[in-house]
Amino acid sequence: MSHPALPTTDAAFADALAESPRGEGRDGVFALWLVVRAALGGAPPLAAPAGQQDRLRAVAARLRSLHPPAPLRRSLQAAIADLQRATAASLVLSQLVAPTAECHGRPLAEVVSAAARAARAGRAA
Repeated sequence: MSHPALPTTDAAFADALAESPRGEGRDGVFALWLVVRAALGGAPPLAAPAGQQDRLRAVAARLRSLHPPAPLRRSLQAAIADLQRATAASLVLSQLVAPTAECHGRPLAEVVSAAARAARAGRAA
């Protein structure tokens, strides 16, 4: 079972990846996509999967091999740490909106913001 917001989010990130130049731009989009998926994967209406901590460790390890822009890299590391402490996914995603806008522009930041709203709506359900 997956979060209802994932198909739309995945499609938007696939488009952003296709348009991103190689290097830190593409690494940033890919790293952001990994963290957004991890956050939504542990967000309501889904029950917290038993392997969520293992998945978060795997995402953190994968992020270490990527080279996103510095402001986004710091925010992604903080987001993974927050998710590992079971901070609400909606809050974690909301904190990624500004660095995403700074590094990748407003359209991708809107995708992250929509994911945060979807996570918040799932928690309220």
